[in-house]
Amino acid sequence: MQVKSTVKLNMARINELSKAAVRALEQTAEALHTEVVQAQVMPFDTGHLEEDATFVDDSNSSSGKVSLVSATPYARRLYYHPEYRFQKGENPNAKGKWLDDWLPGGSEADFAPNAFKRFYKKESGV
Repeated sequence: MQVKSTVKLNMARINELSKAAVRALEQTAEALHTEVVQAQVMPFDTGHLEEDATFVDDSNSSSGKVSLVSATPYARRLYYHPEYRFQKGENPNAKGKWLDDWLPGGSEADFAPNAFKRFYKKESGV
């Protein structure tokens, strides 16, 4: 028995799906940032950490990498020292290691995969 097959790839559609995945990744990172701010877990004194110092870096999104960045030594110090007693006036859930709930093993670990699926379906039309 002999079998012969021909495969034709629709490269235009593959490129569309790849671009949709990049857009969905960027939207997922923005949604995560919004979710963290709305959960009121970040320490809040003047609002600088939430509003200015924390942002989504999507400069490498085409390579499949986005980051939620808190780009100050102050942010790093607060994040890695959960033993601090944080003010609870503005953000009642303020704590150190505030992103841990959204990382694997955390209570909200399924947020990013589910958000990506939702955004990818919307962007790709699948």
